[in-house]
Parts: sequence; structure tokens; C-alpha cells
Amino acid sequence: MAIAVRLDELLRARRMTLTELAARVDITLANLSILKTGKAKAIRFSTLEAICAALECQPGDLLAFDSSLPAAE
Repeated sequence: MAIAVRLDELLRARRMTLTELAARVDITLANLSILKTGKAKAIRFSTLEAICAALECQPGDLLAFDSSLPAAE
């Protein structure tokens, strides 16, 4: 998928673990891991909003278009 998820970078910059973010956002660790690894096919706006609020970022800080990545079929 040509959408890159920069969750690792944001977590590292905020010195937060994936487990801590999962607790703050009230989402399962498994679902956050799927998002983090780029295997998610979709994300709800409410989830995106909660992640952005917890990380104090904008959606564009979390998601980026990378044309060098293979496009979704």
C-alpha cells in the first residue's frame, strides 16, 4: 500500500510505548500493531482522532503517501 504509517516515529519522539498508546486510545494492542506494521486496510476517523489526540499530532504526521511503495490492489 502506498500509504506509509509513521506510528513508530511518533511513539519514539514522544517516548511512549505501543501498549501505553493502546490504553490511552482504548484500542487493542493487536489492532494497533496491524496499523503500525502497515497491514491495516482501513482506519476509522474516530480511531485516527483518538490517536492524534493521544500523540498530540495531526493526521498528516501519522500517515503519508509514498509512491515508491506498491499500490493496493
